[in-house]
Amino acid sequence: MADVATLGTPRKRGRWTSSRAVRRFVRHRLAITGLVMIMAISAVCIIGPWLLPHGMLEIHIIDRFSPPGTDTYILGTDEMGRDLAARLFMAGRVSLMVGVAAMVLSTLIGAVIGLVAGYFGKVTGTVLMRFTDSVLCFPQIFLLLTLAAFLKPSALMITLIIAATSWMEIARIVSAEIRSLRERDFVTAARISGASHRWIMFRELLPNIVGPIIVAATLTVARAILIEAYISFLGYGIQPPLPSWGNMLNNAQQYLDTAPWLALVPGVAITMAVTSFNFIGDGLRDALDARSDTP
Repeated sequence: MADVATLGTPRKRGRWTSSRAVRRFVRHRLAITGLVMIMAISAVCIIGPWLLPHGMLEIHIIDRFSPPGTDTYILGTDEMGRDLAARLFMAGRVSLMVGVAAMVLSTLIGAVIGLVAGYFGKVTGTVLMRFTDSVLCFPQIFLLLTLAAFLKPSALMITLIIAATSWMEIARIVSAEIRSLRERDFVTAARISGASHRWIMFRELLPNIVGPIIVAATLTVARAILIEAYISFLGYGIQPPLPSWGNMLNNAQQYLDTAPWLALVPGVAITMAVTSFNFIGDGLRDALDARSDTP
C-alpha cells in the first residue's frame, strides 16, 4: 500500500526539510536576529533566577524603588523592594510557557478541524468552516475577557482560554491547503490502493502542509504572549504573587512618574519577545515559499 500510495507524493521531497529552505532562512537576517533573541531570552529566564542574590518574593522595604544598577539590583526594585530582575525572569518563564503551550494546543485544534473540513468537504466541511467563521465573528479580546472573568485565573486556565480563541486562522489555512491537495495524483493513488481516510489525511496530506502550519504556529506564539500580557494587565490573567510580564505592567502603572523602570523593563521584554517571534515567522514564511527559490 505504501509504495503505491506514495507515487508522485511531494512529501518525499518536502520543501520544509530541504537544504534550500534552510539556506533561505539563514540568509534572512531579521529571522536569525529573532531566533538569537528568543534563545537569549529563554536562556536568561531559565538560568537567570539561579544567578541572582535575591528571590522574586523577597521583600526589602528599605530598598523600595531602587533604580537599576543599585547595589545588587541590576534592574532595580519595585514598590515592595523586590528584585525586579528576579521577577522579570520568572515572569518570562510564565509568559513564554503560556505562549508556547497555547500555540501547541491551538495548532492541534486548528489543524485537525481544518484537515477534516478540507478533506471531506461537502456537508462536513461546510459545517466545520461555518462554525469556524462564527467563532471568528466574535471579537477575540472580548471573548477572552468574558471567559477569564467567569473562570478561575491561573496559568493553565489562561493557556486554555487563549488556545480556545486562537485556532480559527490555522483551521482556515489548513482547510484551504487540503482542498488544493486532495485531488492530486498521490492522493488518488492512495485511494486506489485502499488506504483509509485516516491514512490519507495524516500520512499523505498532513506532511505536505507542515510548512504553512509551522509559520502560523510561530506567529501564534507571538500573539499568545501579547494576549496573555493584555489580559493580565487588565487584572483577569495571571494573578500575583505569580509574576507575568502583563501583571508586572499592571502593578507599575501607578508609578510611571516616580519609577518608570517598573513599566519599561517588562514592556521592553514583551516587545522583544513578540517582535522576535514575528521575525522568525517572516523568515520561515519566506524560506518555505517555493516561489522564493533561486538557482
